Amino acid sequence: MALDQIKIGDLAERRILVTGGSTGIGAAVSLAFAAQGAKVALHFNESGTAASALQAQAPEYIELIQGDLSTPGAATQVVQQAAETLGGLDGLINNAGGMLGRIPTIEASPEHVTRVFNLNAHSAWEATVAAYPYVRLAENGFVINTTSIAARNGGGGGAALYAAAKAYVSSLTRGQAKEFVADGIRVNAVAPGVIQTPFHDRYTPEDVFAAQIATIPMGREGCPEDCVGAFLFLASPTLSGYLTGQVIEVNGGQLMP
Repeated sequence: MALDQIKIGDLAERRILVTGGSTGIGAAVSLAFAAQGAKVALHFNESGTAASALQAQAPEYIELIQGDLSTPGAATQVVQQAAETLGGLDGLINNAGGMLGRIPTIEASPEHVTRVFNLNAHSAWEATVAAYPYVRLAENGFVINTTSIAARNGGGGGAALYAAAKAYVSSLTRGQAKEFVADGIRVNAVAPGVIQTPFHDRYTPEDVFAAQIATIPMGREGCPEDCVGAFLFLASPTLSGYLTGQVIEVNGGQLMP
């Protein structure tokens, strides 16, 4: 049965911001929440055409917000616009991120390092801080971060900076779970493994991708839809109301911590 045929009653009418929501995992997650009747502020940066196509599939549930989250201050503006558009926020999904190229650490320029950490790490912190006053007012508020298997294994060739930034996100998840628990806000994360998305199309050579697949017990890469269930589960207080500070690994058995 497809996930859009399964109704999770406590997600309807929830107001959710999904950063990086126009392609890959973010797109699948945005559509999945819309199918549950949630109001989704779908953030995008360069993929305006893809974002518009998603909105057209669920125009009554999806609103679009543009912003370059690699620029400090942009995440705050995106959150504020989302809260104004939706009339508040019940949840935040920090999904925006990217490798920005496979570059060994000893060859990376300071500017590249800054951009990688701004996009993957700083934006998650900034968006969460900006969303906190809104989510604190919500009943059963939540934050879900997208981290990565790379946060645990250091990433593949040329991906150490991305891996380090995602390790930051995983640690931030656990720390903010403790900070926000008294406010009734649960903070968790999803850590995808090898997922067939534009991320790998852009940065992973075919031979490297094949070598990664060979290490997966399930014998295949994941697809964005394989990650959706974890996000829906973590957003639902009925299904996961006693979970906070957790990182759900979605990797076909490639990593079993």
